[in-house]
Amino acid sequence: MGYNFKYVLVFISLMCVWCGRLRFSLASTDSSDGGLVRFNLRKRNLDRHSLSAARIKKASNAGDLGSDVNTDSTPNVVYLKNYLDSQYFGEISIGSPPQYFNVVFDTGSSNLWVPSSKCIFSIPCYFHSKYKSRISSTYTEIGTSCKIPYGHGSIYGFFSQDVVKVGDIIIKDQVFAEITKEGSLALLALHYDGILGLGFKDISIGEVTPVWYNMIDQGYIYQNVFSLWLNKDPVAEIGGEIVFGGINSRHFRGEHTYVPISQKGYWQIDVGDVLLANRSTGLCEGSCAAIVDSGISSIAGPTTVVTQINHAIGAQGYVSLECKSIIHNYGDKIWDALISGQLNPEILCANIGLCSHDKYQKDNVIETVVHDENLDGSTSKESPFCTFCDMIVFWIQVQLKQSNLKEKILKYVDELCEKLPSPEGQVFVDCNSIAAMPHISFTIGNRSFPLFPQQYVLRVEEGSSSVCYGGFVALDVPPPQGPLWVLGDIFLGKYHTVFDFGNQSIGFAEAA
Repeated sequence: MGYNFKYVLVFISLMCVWCGRLRFSLASTDSSDGGLVRFNLRKRNLDRHSLSAARIKKASNAGDLGSDVNTDSTPNVVYLKNYLDSQYFGEISIGSPPQYFNVVFDTGSSNLWVPSSKCIFSIPCYFHSKYKSRISSTYTEIGTSCKIPYGHGSIYGFFSQDVVKVGDIIIKDQVFAEITKEGSLALLALHYDGILGLGFKDISIGEVTPVWYNMIDQGYIYQNVFSLWLNKDPVAEIGGEIVFGGINSRHFRGEHTYVPISQKGYWQIDVGDVLLANRSTGLCEGSCAAIVDSGISSIAGPTTVVTQINHAIGAQGYVSLECKSIIHNYGDKIWDALISGQLNPEILCANIGLCSHDKYQKDNVIETVVHDENLDGSTSKESPFCTFCDMIVFWIQVQLKQSNLKEKILKYVDELCEKLPSPEGQVFVDCNSIAAMPHISFTIGNRSFPLFPQQYVLRVEEGSSSVCYGGFVALDVPPPQGPLWVLGDIFLGKYHTVFDFGNQSIGFAEAA
């Protein structure tokens, strides 16, 4: 894909402050369980000892996990961790003898990568486990160089081949990336070492066969599905479960709603309207794309909608004087044009002199209005006033459908100019107002999937006080790939998710 939004979101996730710690337990089943491999996730409290733990301990027996685990199908348990309550990751091994790494099981990418022992000039590498090919008897040299782009830099390395163990499954001849340069200092903050991608081969860098494909091809998986359950109960012992090869019926209520993959590569589906309480936010009435991504904590979406959400939940935002000046200087002209029937934002904004008439005849990347770097580095020559004008016209159109009066609508849009998503990604909300915040619903497969404020707001206790964060961040992806949403762990924590590789579909049911 031309616009690698996945790696922009990885950086945004790192910038968001999400507190808490989880301890997970990884367990695989025996052959009598039909080829299932389960990863059971356990909570753990935040303390200095847990933060400094360098190695996840392997459980001596399944009984350590408590009564929630089916002990006759979990003979081999490995504890997993969670970083800042936002990234679920667990221990795998590479090589013979095994070398252990904490990796994110990421449905938003397709490669397996870990730091290399040859990474000696990159500071972040010194804070993570590194793969040593020289001590592995099953290592096969490949050596082809690779580059994985991120929003604020790239990581570099080369491909190698070795055995990879995930639970009790030993995948032979797995190609993975040894990283020799971690370009972004933000990677210092990671408490995991690498990524195990669960996306499709279509987006695999270097056309490498993903781990999941090799699990199937080597005969370990009898049902071509994997499913994910995240337990968001802060006092629960079990924090969640990923099942390779099946579905655990204990972790959802009712039936799954299945929708087809709309574009293979990412686990991408079509979603309908996004509702604030029961009111349309407008942009996705005719459908938007959405990526289901276990590799990020937040939910990301178009600035025009995220700004409306920020306003509704009282989030602190980025104040744009350019946006407000358009309302004050051109609000009446925009209103009159819309009332007279000029409903095309592009033509309207060009007619009042804020955009050029040939803007949409160019193959330009849409600017992300909340980040000056993107504005400055865009190939478009349009000013920020043009982008803001388009947004303002859209917001007024949404309000006109609700039959609001002119004065009320212009006042509301002026307030939206003060609630643009923060460039840093952090969204602070008032902890005392959580109960009054609206539910936010995604329409998927003609069914509504609501998220309530207790699910999209995280409360962090700091001594006798609390700090609360909202879970929505801005991501603007241009057509034809966008408008696009990315549904991360906030959504997946509410809904048990089945990734049906065989039928090319995804299913959602309320998590239990």
